[in-house]
Amino acid sequence: MKKRLSTKKVAFLGLSASLALLLSWIEFLLPPLYAAVPGIKIGLPNVVILVVLYLVGTKEAAAVSLVRLCVSSLLFGNPVMFVYSAAGAVLSLLLMILLKKLDQLSTVGVSVAGGVAHNIGQTVVAMLLLDTPQIAYYLIVLTVTGTISGIFIGLCGAFLTKRLSKTKFFHVNK
Repeated sequence: MKKRLSTKKVAFLGLSASLALLLSWIEFLLPPLYAAVPGIKIGLPNVVILVVLYLVGTKEAAAVSLVRLCVSSLLFGNPVMFVYSAAGAVLSLLLMILLKKLDQLSTVGVSVAGGVAHNIGQTVVAMLLLDTPQIAYYLIVLTVTGTISGIFIGLCGAFLTKRLSKTKFFHVNK
């Protein structure tokens, strides 16, 4: 028998997907962080994904990530951008789920690993689409920026997770 989602949980997940989409839009509007290094973003929507992963669950985090990815690609991108984003998002989320289950890293550590994995996924797609293996050298820069972004996103996610878990409203699993 299928387990039904509570109304509270569905509402929270809808709000989470909406907030992740809003953060995608804000990030889309922001100028590049490093003009000399194209394609580097903070990954603001990942704060929401991280919070959902830690407070609600893996399937729910995947669902919110998928909704955000599809809608933001339709609104702000194109099919090629979707492929890049999907590769990064899937690899990142899978690694974060695995590391969270192993319970050996903090939220910040899981976020850093996710940020770097996202960059690896996008770099592999670029290498395949452009048939240029030299793009792999770009991973040196992306690993540094992914680590810095991952720390910031992880700190925000850990703070929000701690605060939200203490609220009466937030017990969405019940």
